Amino acid sequence: MEKKIGKIKQFFAEFKKFITRGNVLDMAVGVIVGGAFTSIVNGLSNFILKPIINWLIALILGKEGLSGAITMLSPAYTEVTDAAGVVTKQLDLAHSIYIDWGAFISAIINFLIIAFVLFSIVKILNGINEAREKAEAAADTYSNEKKEIRKIRKELKVNKEEAKAILAQRKAEAAAKAAEEKRLADEKAAAEAKLAEEKAMANTLLLTEIRDLLKNK
Repeated sequence: MEKKIGKIKQFFAEFKKFITRGNVLDMAVGVIVGGAFTSIVNGLSNFILKPIINWLIALILGKEGLSGAITMLSPAYTEVTDAAGVVTKQLDLAHSIYIDWGAFISAIINFLIIAFVLFSIVKILNGINEAREKAEAAADTYSNEKKEIRKIRKELKVNKEEAKAILAQRKAEAAAKAAEEKRLADEKAAAEAKLAEEKAMANTLLLTEIRDLLKNK
């Protein structure tokens, strides 16, 4: 019995650990915000953009806009009797088979809006992360410089300004050394590439000579 209770406690402990993990909470917040954002996008599309597009299409085509942009495949009609007893047939969209181009265009509009907003959000977040990383790198560089200055002052028994000058000189020397090493590496790579090209050319000439000899025989 105690073993069974222990397993149940362990199960709920693992469940608690799972639901309190950062990525699970972030996902839950993302789902909730995404649902609310979808409602906003649908409202923007249905109540602002779609009427404007309907109005523009109606002006251009003289029809009902997106709501009238349908291709009828199998129409169904219902009989309607007016007050005078005259029976007329009216199109019954609920029982008809048709292609609703307006709904398709509305879905495309919704997709483009959502994609554009998500792109903007991701771009903003990436900019914030890059700025934060640059700030952290600058802070680390500043902290390292302060440590180097204190180390130089302690080792060489100099004041702060002299330590800064020595550190700047060391950095300049290190940069010059790195540039020289890069230049030498580039020269070496160029020489090796040239040597490989010469060997390839020599092999090509040798093969050409062998081919000519075989032809002459």
